[in-house]
Amino acid sequence: MRLVVQKYGGTSVGTPERIRKVARRLIETQRDGCQVVAVISAMAGVTDNLLKLAQEISPEPTKCELDNLLSTGERAASALTAMAVNALGGRAISLTGAQAGILTDRNYTKAHIANISPRQIHELLSDDYIVIVAGFQGQTPEGETTTLGRGGSDLTAIALAGALNADACQIFTDVDGVFTCDPRIVKEAEKLHEMAYDELLEMAGSGAKIMQSRAVEFAKKFGVEFEVRSSFKKSRGTIAKEETPSMEDVVIRGISLDRHQAKLSIAGVRDEPGIAGRIFSNIAAAHIIVDMIVQNASIAGTTDLSFTIHEDELENARKILMPVVGEIGAKRLNTMSGVAKLSVVGIGMRSHSGVAARMFECLGRNSINIQMVSTSEIKIAVILDEKDAERAARLIHAEFGLGRLLPAASATQPLA
Repeated sequence: MRLVVQKYGGTSVGTPERIRKVARRLIETQRDGCQVVAVISAMAGVTDNLLKLAQEISPEPTKCELDNLLSTGERAASALTAMAVNALGGRAISLTGAQAGILTDRNYTKAHIANISPRQIHELLSDDYIVIVAGFQGQTPEGETTTLGRGGSDLTAIALAGALNADACQIFTDVDGVFTCDPRIVKEAEKLHEMAYDELLEMAGSGAKIMQSRAVEFAKKFGVEFEVRSSFKKSRGTIAKEETPSMEDVVIRGISLDRHQAKLSIAGVRDEPGIAGRIFSNIAAAHIIVDMIVQNASIAGTTDLSFTIHEDELENARKILMPVVGEIGAKRLNTMSGVAKLSVVGIGMRSHSGVAARMFECLGRNSINIQMVSTSEIKIAVILDEKDAERAARLIHAEFGLGRLLPAASATQPLA
């Protein structure tokens, strides 16, 4: 009998009726001859409301108690889903992350999975239960509740699929799959039938809000193939899998946008060993995540150092860096909000030349200025004014011929 792990996101269980739809799908999957493990996220908006409550009670809540609080959203949603299955004549039981055997370290709010012992899940499956697991959470060896970071239910599902040696792992969400670009930006964007882990990882890290990056990393490390598909439709989604030789025939797989970025530039930095370390160690100590970093060529012993962060962290970073600029003898700190990162991704770039030139020429022809550039083996990312970002995405999408006109009667309506 096939074992299937299905994960349902917050919008998929956002209302009682949607929970009942999920319950019906779980029962249908079991009746198709499968053992079913479902991983459930908190209902849409619940986690944000819990965070807001925590901030009203305490400006700086202890992370241990915060994890205790935030984990309740998934527990409630998984219990409600089990109730719905049972009410429809199925047989389900809900488990917390701890009961499912998910063991983590003590890095509260962003815990890492250390081990999974799914003995109880196997026992329940053998008794013909649909097993419903609260996503986003686990427990330390000392029995303390932890959470796995934003989007952590993705990681729960993929880790369980690996531990259970599942035959299929399906990530159900509110989109049809992974597209060549966000369809809300590019109407001609096309759904991808398959993509390599590395491509999805680059897109997830570049603003595409499809999957948690850590979940994709885990899937790649342990070879867990999974499908991203809609919880509202019956159509197939996008398969994320190991790279195959034929995948390199596609030069650009997709385009992603990461808005609300900020750029910081330190001018006149001494070109000496240890200076960059002093700058970024102060940033790291404040838990500010740095994305792109660009350093100019040294002239007369000094250089300019620029990097990007999320704009929510800009004021904090400015306060931290102002004294550091004086300490290292740099000239000044320049900051800019209202920028965005546009990335083109594709493993075909490894074997095809001229992608960057074509991308830059397209932007130049349309008077869109590039402020920073960063590249990897399969990605080219540029920083632009945020006001130009969506137009740039549409232009690049058309330049590389990534989309096609969708037929008027395409299957875009959700199932009843």
